[in-house]
Amino acid sequence: MFVELHILQNFAPSNLNRDDTGAPKDCEFGGYRRARVSSQCLKRAIRTCFEKEKLLPESALARRTKGLAGELVRCLGTRGKAADEARAVVEAGLKGYGLALKEENKTEYPLFLGRSEIDALAGVCADYWDDLAKVAAEGAPSEEGATNAHRTAREAKKAAKQTMPDAVRKAVDAVLNGGRAADLALFGRMIADLPGKNVDAACQVAHAISTNKVSVEFDFFTAVDDLKPNDTAGAGMLGTVEFNSACFYRYANVDLAQLTRNLGGDEELARKTLDAFIRASIAAVPTGKQNSMAAQNPPSFVFAVARKAGLWSLANAFCDPVRPRERGLVQESVSALDGYWGKLAKMYGEQEIAGKWACSLDEAGLVALAPVRVDTVAELVAGVLSAATFAPEDGARR
Repeated sequence: MFVELHILQNFAPSNLNRDDTGAPKDCEFGGYRRARVSSQCLKRAIRTCFEKEKLLPESALARRTKGLAGELVRCLGTRGKAADEARAVVEAGLKGYGLALKEENKTEYPLFLGRSEIDALAGVCADYWDDLAKVAAEGAPSEEGATNAHRTAREAKKAAKQTMPDAVRKAVDAVLNGGRAADLALFGRMIADLPGKNVDAACQVAHAISTNKVSVEFDFFTAVDDLKPNDTAGAGMLGTVEFNSACFYRYANVDLAQLTRNLGGDEELARKTLDAFIRASIAAVPTGKQNSMAAQNPPSFVFAVARKAGLWSLANAFCDPVRPRERGLVQESVSALDGYWGKLAKMYGEQEIAGKWACSLDEAGLVALAPVRVDTVAELVAGVLSAATFAPEDGARR
């Protein structure tokens, strides 16, 4: 079974998600320039919301970091190990498993690991302390005719792996299992050097795009030097900030069978994860330039669908940009989405749909979805959870 979320969220002037030049991200859709918030930005906001709103316990969450070595040293310190010795043991263990360390003892790229996985890795280092300390003391063997300084990165990784005792490698293999971390199970992970430890994401998140055509605007700002209040020569600082204002359509779906598999078959944890994901998706707001613009605008419309198959993004409801007419931008956007849903349902049927729930600030604009309107987000979440089934089913996402 799959659960889809369709959200309409109108933001006041803001710069929620910037590109490399500092401008709000955008894209072309339907032949018109649209505001955009990247899926990565939205997923980060959702993950932050899990912890901030205490929707899930810390033990059920993951960390993305290059600083795994430092965190393992800290964990070993709580087990009574000296920092210098722990650092050497951790370095030997990570390099021996194929995770090279660069400057400042950082990994080459951020690793996404469940917190229980990190703790278990520290446990492996503690359990095989003497073996790893010996590896650290001996150092990686040089290949014939080559020195460590001239060895390629690939050769260095290969040589380091050869130093890892089989028992340690098997122990690490056993604990790198996803750690039943809800956010890792939802969004998946890729570890380039350890493809066997990749996790297929149970959730797909689209880039949010504006239902309306947008253009970038500029805020010219100045700052006064407080210690020179009478200085009439000019401002202490001046500059410009780019921003826009847009009503965003957001779409995401969750494969409940994949989610359950990623969580080791724990259906109760999968149910809690789905509950947290829906609530966090609704509550999460990107943080870009919020101190300057405070665009803290909750969604105006949330539509959830539980279905057996046949995923539908409703982005094409806005292929022609929405324009305020008798009603405002939000109401016109709700009406466009409602109308497009009705057309899809008529053309393809709703035989695969197990339930649907629409929650809107305003009833106006709802026709096809009027019969499934609920008054509160709590009712919407309860409806989805009552219809959701988490047992793995035959067939792939389609």
